[in-house]
Amino acid sequence: MDKIRISRAIVVEGRDDVRAVQAACDALIIATHGYGISKETWQVIEKAYEEKGIIIFTDPDHAGREIRKKLESKFPGAVHAHLDREDARDGEDIGIENATPEVIADALSKAISLSDSDRGEDESDKEYAGMQDLSELGLAGTDGATERRAAVCKLLGIGYCNASSMIKKLKGFGIGIDELTEALEKIK
Repeated sequence: MDKIRISRAIVVEGRDDVRAVQAACDALIIATHGYGISKETWQVIEKAYEEKGIIIFTDPDHAGREIRKKLESKFPGAVHAHLDREDARDGEDIGIENATPEVIADALSKAISLSDSDRGEDESDKEYAGMQDLSELGLAGTDGATERRAAVCKLLGIGYCNASSMIKKLKGFGIGIDELTEALEKIK
């Protein structure tokens, strides 16, 4: 696999994550070294955020979500890359370090393409999904909705979420109801 080149800095949790991401891409990678991010690391992340932009890429577990929230509160314009838990699993261990370079490159590529503000279309006219739409599409309140929602979230690269969070993420990533419907068709 050829490494992808990424101009933004990628913020991960630890040194094992750094090694895994380095196998997938050529980019500046910054490790937080867990939840207790040092003052120096905050300064490095802030510099990268201001000069290059950052991609937050944490483990798909509780600790990873907490670190992501902490980073997001300080860097609201950051791009978010997500891995599906199954792609990051090695037995009971869940982490980016367990994913293949191809899966990591795919997650980062999806995050970048979803974040691009220049999509060549007028976002103000885009129709976004609401709770009723998710229900009608079988992504909320029906048998199998959780599994379908997980599959669609994985395909779209937005990370697993409940129905309410999905509505926010779809709008935040600029994914309209048409794109959501297309993704749903692909998983059927």
